[in-house]
Amino acid sequence: MSDNKTQAAASADEFLSFTLGEEHYGVDILKVQEIRGYDSVTRLPDAPDYIKGVINLRGTIVPVIDLRLKLRLKEARYDAFTVMIVLNVEDRVVGIVVDSVSDVIALNAEQIRPTPEFGASVDTRFISGIGTVDDRMLILLDIETLIDSADFGQPLPEQVAA
Repeated sequence: MSDNKTQAAASADEFLSFTLGEEHYGVDILKVQEIRGYDSVTRLPDAPDYIKGVINLRGTIVPVIDLRLKLRLKEARYDAFTVMIVLNVEDRVVGIVVDSVSDVIALNAEQIRPTPEFGASVDTRFISGIGTVDDRMLILLDIETLIDSADFGQPLPEQVAA
């Protein structure tokens, strides 16, 4: 027989925490393929502003989303600290651009609160919950919903991908 703390620790989920402006966000660590510095992308014509373009990642063409623009935050800045998190979501590889990556945080069920209701004025579809760690809050992203909502259009033809 084990106590509740042992069970809670065993059922903790891990999240990669990152920042966008002053806020801390988290994404399921199991979705993270790699973390890399932001480098130039190939811009696609007629793509929404938040789709920065594509990169060639070891032979895989990866669309890149600027998360600040997708979440309608202040204009993104690109500097030495800007990071791209490469995610594997529903058999798709997608890069998201964030301001910086912090650390991996384990959260148990008691530390995750449901997303508050704001009414129609605030779109909370992309938020799966709010994690509380000590005195800070971590906005947990529902990355599947976020990626599904991104309008990537049609897949690139093979000749364009080369």
